[in-house]
Amino acid sequence: MFAAENGLKGDPRLQAISDAIRVVPHFPKQGIMFQDITTLLLDHKAFKDTVDIFVDRYRDMDVSVVAGVEARGFMFGPPIALAIGAKFVPLRKPKKLPGEVIAEAYELEYGTDCLEMHVGAVQPGERAIVIDDLVATGGTLSAAIRLLERVGAEVVECACVIGLREVKGQRRLDGKPLYILVEPREIDGCYLR
Repeated sequence: MFAAENGLKGDPRLQAISDAIRVVPHFPKQGIMFQDITTLLLDHKAFKDTVDIFVDRYRDMDVSVVAGVEARGFMFGPPIALAIGAKFVPLRKPKKLPGEVIAEAYELEYGTDCLEMHVGAVQPGERAIVIDDLVATGGTLSAAIRLLERVGAEVVECACVIGLREVKGQRRLDGKPLYILVEPREIDGCYLR
């Protein structure tokens, strides 16, 4: 669900967030329309508004875990976790975490990847949200959900700054709600990345 369809219709913060995201056509290869959130991070007000919208949504949902997907979920997850009184749990690519980990592999368009989390970072029964910058197919979010559920967490919702109106992989999220702030900006001849 989009924020504009859930009580924020006409909220000028959403347009400011969208405007703060740089679109880089044909990066990293021809036909890709890269949604660069680094420019959003440079805009103090737009970055704060992004975090505030998520905080307002999750403040009263009894969330104890904010799980951020590497790497851009690490930029939004910690301030949200601090503001709602939850812990931040990084979900990392393979061999980036020291100590014992639990892993979940997932399919990519051209191959596979994996997310890892420290063993013991999340306890059974904890309520979690998963945060990332962008969702296109839902594969990474789906892996994050499976990873958290394997250790007994209840995944309440997934949240992304940017997402397609019709996420092709929405059914991959096993019925978990998906909250998106803005749609990607488009340029002719390119597709989202």
